[in-house]
Amino acid sequence: MTPLKLAVVVGSTREGRVGDRVARWFIDEAGRHDDLTITVVDLNEYDFPASYPAEPTASIRAFVSEVGRAEAFVVVTPEYNHSFPAPLKQAIDYAYDEWQAKPVGFVSYGCRSTGLHAVDQLRTVFTALHAMTVRDVVGLDLLAGEPTPLCTDELRRDIRALLDQLRWWGLALRNGRAARPYVS
Repeated sequence: MTPLKLAVVVGSTREGRVGDRVARWFIDEAGRHDDLTITVVDLNEYDFPASYPAEPTASIRAFVSEVGRAEAFVVVTPEYNHSFPAPLKQAIDYAYDEWQAKPVGFVSYGCRSTGLHAVDQLRTVFTALHAMTVRDVVGLDLLAGEPTPLCTDELRRDIRALLDQLRWWGLALRNGRAARPYVS
């Protein structure tokens, strides 16, 4: 079977962010599964215009193309003021059809809430885009410190549950899109 194309979207662009390190940690754990092809889509690598909507630039087209190639997503997001970062919303809005009929999972981080307020709001956004969000989330409390390769058994179980759900939905939706194009 062809491996599922999983895009890990790093949703923070702030200077001094930890999102890139959280994404690397998740990818190290997820990379142990040979039925996934993992691509990193780091929003810091794209130059999005300050206003929306905007004429599609080369950078916007590159981002949309990455989203279009992927068959499933993990969005790595911090929680800022009970929500997710504005650059992440802007990036999500530049793609539309490319998100449709694909599963989205979340790795969130914050303080005590572990970023779950951001995930709740992102679920609403992705539902409006006709994407399927999976139930389980990997949530990190950064007050406990950044994750390491020696992550706890509980976090490994969370990752396994997230990846199991993404694989199931990703393969089911891949087959569905192949049998009949999704129409919204």
